[in-house]
Amino acid sequence: MSRKLKKDAEKIALALGCMYNHGMSSEPLASPTTIERTNPRLPWLAALAAVLVVGTWLWNTPPGLLGKADAVGYAICHRISLRSFHLGERTLPLCARCTGIYAGLVLGVVTMALAGRSRAGALPPTRIIVLLIGFIALMGVDGVNSYLRLFPGLPTLYEPQNWLRLATGTLNGLAMAGLVYPVFNQTMWKNWENKPAIGSFREVAFLLGLGALLVAIVLTENPMVLYPLALISAAGVVALLTALDTIILLIAGRRESRALTWREAALPLLIGFTLAILQIGLIDAVRFAVFRSWDGFVFPG
Repeated sequence: MSRKLKKDAEKIALALGCMYNHGMSSEPLASPTTIERTNPRLPWLAALAAVLVVGTWLWNTPPGLLGKADAVGYAICHRISLRSFHLGERTLPLCARCTGIYAGLVLGVVTMALAGRSRAGALPPTRIIVLLIGFIALMGVDGVNSYLRLFPGLPTLYEPQNWLRLATGTLNGLAMAGLVYPVFNQTMWKNWENKPAIGSFREVAFLLGLGALLVAIVLTENPMVLYPLALISAAGVVALLTALDTIILLIAGRRESRALTWREAALPLLIGFTLAILQIGLIDAVRFAVFRSWDGFVFPG
């Protein structure tokens, strides 16, 4: 065999060996020149942006943990005193309905994660989705009925109550957890699991039981409960905005379903968090410029 033929045979054997080793893989073979790399300056730029945005927001919002929670609520909630629960004489950062929404959201996500669904990326079965949408619609009906009370003389279906606002808000928060959580998992993780975050009516019933317990605890209006709940519900606002901004960022950048570890997820989450605080800060600035106060709107109950 000539030297040239021998070299050609070796090349063919090497190629066949590579095909054999990767034959069961759905991913194309990558050479060092085709492997995608993140710009090494991007994490530093993202960290700098986060420090500037978060630092500016912290500096210009009311002092203390509750003050920062108030500033979060100020961006997304009317914070009407008569429609809110109180920590002593202090209005909670979010109204009764928003407290239920975001505390229920956190409750749902934490429960699903602890139940082994931390990377569940499939939507619930259709019958469960219909039920969850029903929860959201129920809050919508109660919200419209409550809104009509802002206009004296307009009829309402029933007398609005803070416990109803809290209960329907909690249902909405649990529903949002069941719908947004799997979308986030599927968008973020390469190894997301093809199973629903909520898979059966039994699991829905369990979440409803936890939600009822949450409502009952809030209605005690015990300061030992309301203080951490105020912080948790405000954190729920930031968490939801961060998740939504991260989903949009990954899809827009065509980088969905790539992370394998939390370390790999850190950069998109940091950017999503920065965008969330930026949104909150911009709305805070506009509202404060108009009303010159961190208090809620003043309307009849």
